[in-house]
Amino acid sequence: MTRSKILMIYTGGTIGMIENPETRALEPFDFSHLLQNVPKIRMLDFDIDHYEFPKPLDSSDIHPQHWGELARVIERNYNDYDGFVVLHGTDTMAFTASALSYMLENLNKPVIITGSQLPIGEVRTDGEENLITALQIAASRDEDGGPMVREVAILFANDLLRGNRSTKFSSDNFNAFTTNNYRNLASIGLGITFHPDSLWRPENPGELKVHTNMDCNVLYLDLFPGISESTVRHLLSTPNLKGVVLKTFGAGNGPTGEWFQSLLRQAIERDIVVVNVTQCMSGSVMPGRYKTGKVISDIGVVAGHDITSEAAITKLMYLFGRGLEPSEVREAMSRSLRGELSQ
Repeated sequence: MTRSKILMIYTGGTIGMIENPETRALEPFDFSHLLQNVPKIRMLDFDIDHYEFPKPLDSSDIHPQHWGELARVIERNYNDYDGFVVLHGTDTMAFTASALSYMLENLNKPVIITGSQLPIGEVRTDGEENLITALQIAASRDEDGGPMVREVAILFANDLLRGNRSTKFSSDNFNAFTTNNYRNLASIGLGITFHPDSLWRPENPGELKVHTNMDCNVLYLDLFPGISESTVRHLLSTPNLKGVVLKTFGAGNGPTGEWFQSLLRQAIERDIVVVNVTQCMSGSVMPGRYKTGKVISDIGVVAGHDITSEAAITKLMYLFGRGLEPSEVREAMSRSLRGELSQ
């Protein structure tokens, strides 16, 4: 087999930051700083090139236009490389991973997103290990010589996770990400142990199709005890609103008050797509289990099953960005496109 060729794409984030000696704040540094602090990269038995965003971004500043830039970089280089490693800040990493999974239709190569909790130049850092492991995974091949991973995934600490199943659950642990409703794609220890039954294998994948239009006329409506009618009415009256991720209690439950039902019904009648996603870290929306959930379902709210809130909001952006009608979006939200839910 020929040597693997991997393209590293640096967007910014803690992994490439350095401490300002005057303010003590972490600021993005350039890509050469990253390479200087990871000399072990030269020991890897494959070819590595890099692309750097013109201005490194804190992930809190990531916008759908940057997802589009990422997708286009991968598209331009897709036939020249065996895999891609994206260096990204952790705060919105799960959103980016979810969005890219939809935007890169027919993806048949690894896109491994990683970062770190501590800057790579620190004496004690998780950045070096994450970067080296991500590169090794991107270069891994199966017994037939094809890519071992053929999807967008997050590599962090001991876990390789499906990107659109992931969520950040800790701001200070090295194991910062989890996929509570799906098994890890691989476990990282003394070696890298892949779990073949968990890996995405699309049937008859065609040529890569890249979709960069993302419609941001969507929002979260996060329920809590005591949420007021005026608050819900205000949110559902947002100009140009097309989609809502309704974050409900438990197995998909919400208030049964007539005002709440009426506001949801009116929104749906205006062709706003409302998707029911549980606030719980794990588990699924089961609209028929309790009366409070059934009421929401009967109004016309789409059950999001076990999709994460990050995958749900980016999926709405993607579907509306494709120009689909509300009825088509509702149908697509109830089924899996890229392995993002278990239906």
